[in-house]
This record gives sequence, structure tokens and C-alpha cells, in this order.
Amino acid sequence: MVYGETDQPAEPSAPAGIDIERVTGWFAENVPAAEPPLRFELITGGRSNLTYRVYGRSGGRWVLRRPPTGHVLASAHDVVREFRILDLLAGGPVPVPPVLGCCTDHAVTGADFYVMEHVDGVVPDIGTAAGIPRGSRAAASRNIVDTLAAVHAVDTSTGPLAEQRRPGSYLERQLRRWHRQLTAGGVGPGPLWEVHDLLTRRMPPERWTGIAHGDFRPGNLLIGPDGTVRAVLDWELWTVGDVMADIGWLTAAWTSAEPFGWAPDPAEGYLDIDAVLARYAGTTGRALDDLPYYQAFALWRLAAIAEGVAARFRAGVMGEQDIDVADLSERPARLAESARAVLLG
Repeated sequence: MVYGETDQPAEPSAPAGIDIERVTGWFAENVPAAEPPLRFELITGGRSNLTYRVYGRSGGRWVLRRPPTGHVLASAHDVVREFRILDLLAGGPVPVPPVLGCCTDHAVTGADFYVMEHVDGVVPDIGTAAGIPRGSRAAASRNIVDTLAAVHAVDTSTGPLAEQRRPGSYLERQLRRWHRQLTAGGVGPGPLWEVHDLLTRRMPPERWTGIAHGDFRPGNLLIGPDGTVRAVLDWELWTVGDVMADIGWLTAAWTSAEPFGWAPDPAEGYLDIDAVLARYAGTTGRALDDLPYYQAFALWRLAAIAEGVAARFRAGVMGEQDIDVADLSERPARLAESARAVLLG
């Protein structure tokens, strides 16, 4: 996925989830530089909230985020909360796209949405990673780690972020939350529940609390040609919690190309996972001895997320995308078994 594309669609179009007339009216009031007529293009590849490029007549570009169409769990697609964390982080050491406005009037296009400035760069995946020059890939690896360390260094002890701290450990809350969602989704006995029980019994104590992005990986970053991380994207799962969960997730994403669609390959110039973890530990001073648990938790949580993704695609609420729904339906069990293997060593 490349947010920095410059070609515009040839004709105005109305992808699923966008009421062109009413959204254009909202832009006129909130984004004065957006000269109509506006053009909207669904950025495919997303698995949760829907993301669109918005083009103005005079060449301006923006990005709009909204939940999937149809009935969804509001807590899992809270774009207003995503807008707020981007607004809180603006101008600080964590690179985020500048946000321009948030709309909670469902009469405009059927759901909450927010708009941010367009940031040029590459979101690396199997089709776009070649856009990062080979000579910049080691630097990109280092900058990815340093960016995560910056996220985890944000002070959550005072102000609005302190209000997001909740009783109990992050892992306890997550396991309860996904238990509820899997139960509501009608998931029957099998690997998802078996690994859930293993994770519950082996849970380590929470040692470091800060902003947990929830989905921090190369595929949610905009990277410049020099390897600089220009923006951290997709904050819908963020919370104040156990930052080790982000390390487990990044480790899983860095070493598991199949479920994530793409992973940095040392043979292609990226740092290997040992170097990535050493840099994080050296930058933050944190020991990573519980890492296998957090990696297993990441794979299991990805399995739970994959269960919801498959259900949304089966229900047809993710727009027109070329997706193998049968493969999506089989993925949760595969991921749960991978999590079991990591957890049991």
C-alpha cells in the first residue's frame, strides 16, 4: 500500500461507505483547501476500518477513515478514539498524520469518520516494499524500532492519557475482551479456546505500562525513501497498557510473512529480528525475557482478529476487494496453532 500515489481516478466515484454529496459538504465546512468536486478511492488491503484517499479538484489529497459498513462492534472500530490519540500525539516525537477534523453525525455518511492530511511514503507490503531503496532498509529497520520506543516513552502518568489507565493488567483485559468477542461470534471448541486457556494460565505480570499501539508493524507505517518513519497509522487498537505486547506483535510480524502478508527479510537488506530486539532493549533498557509469551499472545490475538475479519468479509461489509474468503476462514485455526507452538517452545 502506498499512500503517496499521485494519480487521480479518472471520474468521480462513490465507493461503499461514502455519500459524496454530504461528505463534500462536510469538507467544505472543515477542510477549506478541499476544492470540489471531490474524488474518493478506497485503499484496499485494510482488514478493519475503511480508509479512502480523497482528491480535490486542484490537486489536494487527504485520507478519510470510517468503520466498515453494516453492523459492527463499535468498540472494535472506534474512529473517534483513533482521532483523539492522533490529536494528542500531534507535534510530539511520535510521527503521526496531522488530523483535520472528526465527524460524529451519522447523517453525513452513515458512521463516524475523521480526516487527516495525506502523508507521502510507502506502507510496505508484498506489492510495495520494493519502493524502499535497498540502501535505506537497514536505516528503516532502526527507525521502526526507535519509533516504537518513542511511542512507549510517551508519558501516560498525567493528563488525558492518564485517564485511559484501567484497573488490572492489559493481558487480563485483552483475554477477557477477545473471549467475549469470540463467544459473541459463535466460535466453537477448538484451537482458539485451547490456546486462550494456556495464555491465561501462563500470564506474566505487567512490568512496563505506557501507550500500547496494538498493531505496530511495518505494514502500519509510512516510510520515506531514506528509511525515515514518516507516520504511524491505524491506531484503532491503542490503549494504555503493557508495552511488551507491542514487542510481541512486532516480533510476530517481523518473522511471520504468511499471516501478515509481508515481513522484512534480512536477505533484502533489513535487520534480522535479533538485531531489532537488541536495539529496542538497548534503547529502552528493558529486558525481553518474557518475549515468547508475548509473541504467542500476538499470534493468538491475530487469530481472534482474523476470525472477525473473515466474518466481516463473509457478511460483505468490507467493500469490493479481491479476497479469498475461504482462506480467511481457515486462518484463525492456523494462527492459534502457531501461537501454541511458540508458547510451548
